[in-house]
Amino acid sequence: MGQNRVLRLLDRLEQEPRADAVIDAAGRGVRALPLRGGRDLLHGRWLGHPLHPLMVQVPMGTWLSAAVLDLFPGRSREAGLLVGAGLATAAPAALAGTVDWAELHRRQQRTGLVHALANATAVGLYAASLACRLKGRTGAGRALGFLGLTAAGAGGMLGGHLAYRQASGANHAEEIPYVVTEGWHRIGAVAEFPAGRPVRRSVDDVPVLVVRESGGTLHALADRCSHLAGPLSEGTVADGCVRCPWHGSVFRLSDGWNVRGPATAPQPAFDTRIVDGHVEVRLRDQDPGE
Repeated sequence: MGQNRVLRLLDRLEQEPRADAVIDAAGRGVRALPLRGGRDLLHGRWLGHPLHPLMVQVPMGTWLSAAVLDLFPGRSREAGLLVGAGLATAAPAALAGTVDWAELHRRQQRTGLVHALANATAVGLYAASLACRLKGRTGAGRALGFLGLTAAGAGGMLGGHLAYRQASGANHAEEIPYVVTEGWHRIGAVAEFPAGRPVRRSVDDVPVLVVRESGGTLHALADRCSHLAGPLSEGTVADGCVRCPWHGSVFRLSDGWNVRGPATAPQPAFDTRIVDGHVEVRLRDQDPGE
């Protein structure tokens, strides 16, 4: 069987550059918002994964419930309450998604823009549905509600494509414990690691960032950023942390903890030791007897 039409359309959408100027302008605007600590809150760093997919469950759930009630006579008032609840919770969910979207790769942003447009259409239709219900135009309110649910469903499908096919929001370092073999791995002589400068090495074909402090302490983390696989070895080291050069995520060198987003998952960390003048690393949390 060949690729279905929907997937072909989505693949073409990822490669369509005509909206890139809009994406650039919108991305700059979102990144310029004075959110401060609220930005990491919206990214979901405290949660360990993106917040947006959790938040969209409320408007989607209330709107779907409203559609079920609209199938039964005499339940328009209850359906209207659910439509209003969905509208009230759509804005914070959209804000969380927009903050995430501004830190994605270009192809992901192209899909995300259409995802946002579909959801904005749903919000507009549900707002019109609620207005009709308040004016007693129940039939029109129900019809607009079903159209809104259709638009929201299309937006949800695009969101699933973003999450599962394009891996936006996924932990891009999750596979490290499964591909790095157990035990110690020699990665070079101590002299190959200048103090304070990030160096990239490889363990079982997995890129590893190594930083030697001026006092001699060695730190090693998985090199590919958990956010979108940016090369940490090309980033900046300061105050015991490394900053990803792609989207600015900050990780603590001592244990890989994500100090600042947009990354929501920490970096896998390696134990280090020096044997006969050579640096050896071992993936942390493996059996210490190995």
